[in-house]
Amino acid sequence: MPALSLVTLVSLVSTVFTKQLDAHPPQQQHGHWAQICRGNPTNRIRGCDRYGCGNFGADRHSGKGKHVGVDVICSDGATVYAPFSGQLSGPIRFFHNGNAIDDGVQIRGSGYCVKLVCIHPIRYHGQIRRGQRLGKMLPMQKVYPGIISHIHVENCDHSDPTHLLTPDVPPLPQRARDERWAALCAGNPTNEIRGCDKYGCGYYGAPRRNGKGKHRAVDVICADGATVYAPFSGQLSGPVKFFHNGNAIDDGVQIRGPGFCVKLLCIHPIRYSGQISKGQVLGRMLPMQRVFPGITSHIHVENCDHSDPTSNLERGKGQRE
Repeated sequence: MPALSLVTLVSLVSTVFTKQLDAHPPQQQHGHWAQICRGNPTNRIRGCDRYGCGNFGADRHSGKGKHVGVDVICSDGATVYAPFSGQLSGPIRFFHNGNAIDDGVQIRGSGYCVKLVCIHPIRYHGQIRRGQRLGKMLPMQKVYPGIISHIHVENCDHSDPTHLLTPDVPPLPQRARDERWAALCAGNPTNEIRGCDKYGCGYYGAPRRNGKGKHRAVDVICADGATVYAPFSGQLSGPVKFFHNGNAIDDGVQIRGPGFCVKLLCIHPIRYSGQISKGQVLGRMLPMQRVFPGITSHIHVENCDHSDPTSNLERGKGQRE
C-alpha cells in the first residue's frame, strides 16, 4: 500500500475512534456508578420509616402505586456528586409545588440516563464528569420531619438502578492488626451513623438536653428488629439499662475485650454473660419507633470510658475473627 494512502487510512481511523470516544466516554467502562452523596460511600439505600421504604418497587399511594426510583441516603446539606459523566438538563420538578426539596437535574451519558431529585445542582446545563461535585442535598427534614433524608434516583426509562449503585471501591490495605470493628447491624455494612432528625443528631459530641449536654456516644443506624452483631470478641455483661423506665427499648449489653469496652443499647442480646466472637449474632434491634416515632432507628454505641468510638466504626466488615 502506498505510504500516502496508509497515512490517510490511519488518519481516518483516528478520526472515527475520536468521535466514538466522544459519544461513549471512558466512564462507560465502569460497571457501577460513583458515590452519589458525601458520607455514603456505598450508596446505601434508605430502609423503611413512617413515610415508606426506599427500595425500587416499594409501595406508594397506599399500595396503589410502586416506587419507580431508589432512595440513596444523604444528609441534608451534604455534597452531591455525579454518578457518571454526561450532559445535564433541568430543572426537574418532582413535587410541582415549590416546596423546599422540589428541585433536581437529569444526567444523560455514558450509556445511562438518570434523574436525581431533592438536590440543588450547581447548574442545570452543560457537561459534568463522573465524581465531580454536582450540587447539594436539599433540607428534606423541613418537608418530612423524621424521614431518612435521601436523594431520589430514578432512571429515565423507570428501570431499576439498584445494581448500578454499588461503587467500584478498591480494597483497603490490610493492617497487621485490624482495629476496625465489625458491622453492628444487618443492612448497615459500613456502620453508618445516624444523621439529624427531629429528636437530635447521632454523631459524637452532638448537643443534648437543649444544648446543656453533649452526646458521649455514636448512634449507628439499625432498622427495628434487625439482627445485631458483636463488633469485636470479648466478655458480655449486663443487662445495661439506659432509660431506667422499662420502655420498649430499655435494654442493652456491655462487651469488654482486648483493647475495647463498649455498651450497646436499645438492643435485646441473646444473653447477658459469657464470651462472644467478633461478627457473631449478638441479638436484635428493639422497636425504637414505638418510643420515638419518626426517629432514625439506631443502636446507641458508647465506649465505657466515654471516648469517641467513631474511628473504630468506620467501614465495618462484619467478619469473624
